[in-house]
Amino acid sequence: MKEKILAAITAGVLTTALMTGTVFAADTEVQGDKELKGEVYAFIAASLSNSMEEIQKDFNELYPNVTIYYSADSSGTLQTQIEEGARCDLFFSAADKQMDALTEEKLTKEDTVVDLLENKVVLIKPKDGKTKVTGFENMTDAENMALAGEEVPVGQYSREIFTNLGLMDKVNEMEINECKNVTDVLAAVSEGSNEIGVVYATDAASVADKVEILAEAPADSLQTPVLYPVGLIEDKEASEDDTRAAEAFLDYVESDAAIKVFEDYGFTAYEADDTDKDADESASQDTDSTEADKDSADSADSTSK
Repeated sequence: MKEKILAAITAGVLTTALMTGTVFAADTEVQGDKELKGEVYAFIAASLSNSMEEIQKDFNELYPNVTIYYSADSSGTLQTQIEEGARCDLFFSAADKQMDALTEEKLTKEDTVVDLLENKVVLIKPKDGKTKVTGFENMTDAENMALAGEEVPVGQYSREIFTNLGLMDKVNEMEINECKNVTDVLAAVSEGSNEIGVVYATDAASVADKVEILAEAPADSLQTPVLYPVGLIEDKEASEDDTRAAEAFLDYVESDAAIKVFEDYGFTAYEADDTDKDADESASQDTDSTEADKDSADSADSTSK
C-alpha cells in the first residue's frame, strides 16, 4: 500500500509532507513518552494545514520518535482516498458528512470520533481590490467569484447560504472559478485573480495582509454548523507501535494545548448545546432500555424453557 501512496504523491494527487522541526511545546496535560515510536498518517482538511503543522511540532517535543505524515486536501477528496484504500490513521474533516460516511462504512474507529472545532464562512476580496459587493446579499454584483466545488465542505456550505438567501440562480449565471479546495479559493482571491470568494474565517485570517473580509454568512443563511470532527481510521497496515502513536496523537490534538493553538488560528472549540446533549442522552437511554428489554425477554424465554 505504501507504493500506492507514493505513486499518488508523485502524481500530485496528495499534498503529503513530512513536517519536522523543534519548537517549545505548549503547556499540556498530556505526558510525553520518549520511548513511543511509530508512523502516523493523518488526513486533514486543507483549512487545518497551518494549525496542524504547529501542533505537530509541539507533539514531537513530547514524542520525538513518532513521525507524522500529513495529507491536506478537501475533506471529500480525502474521504474518497480512504475509501479506496489509502493508508490513514487519523482523519480530521471540515464537515460531519465525510466522517459520517466513513463511519457508516465501518472505516472509522467510531468510539474515537468527536466534533472538536467550529468555524465560520466568510466572503472575501483582495486586500486592495475594488468591488461594489458589500456582503452576501449583493455578491452577484461581482464580475466573477472563486468558489470551491460542490464535493468540498466549504463549497457545500456556500451553496446552502446562496440557496437560503435566494441567490442560487443568480450565482449560477456568474463567472465562477470552481476550485478543488478552500486553499485554492484563498489563493485565487489573494492573488487578485477573482473579485470575491467564499472561504472559512480561519483561512482569511491566515492571509490578513492579502485579503479583506467583506462579511460573515448571515446567521439564518446557514443551518448546518461548520463543525470539524476528528477520529481514528481502521488502518490494517499499522503496527502496534503505529497504533499507539496514532492514539497518542489524537489525544494531543484534543488536548487543551492543541485547542489553544486552534483558537490562535481563529477556530472555536466546539461544545454541544443542551439540545444536542439531551438528544445524545435520550439515544443512550433508548439503547439501554432496548438492551434491558432484550435481556428481560431472553431471561423469560430461558425460564419458560
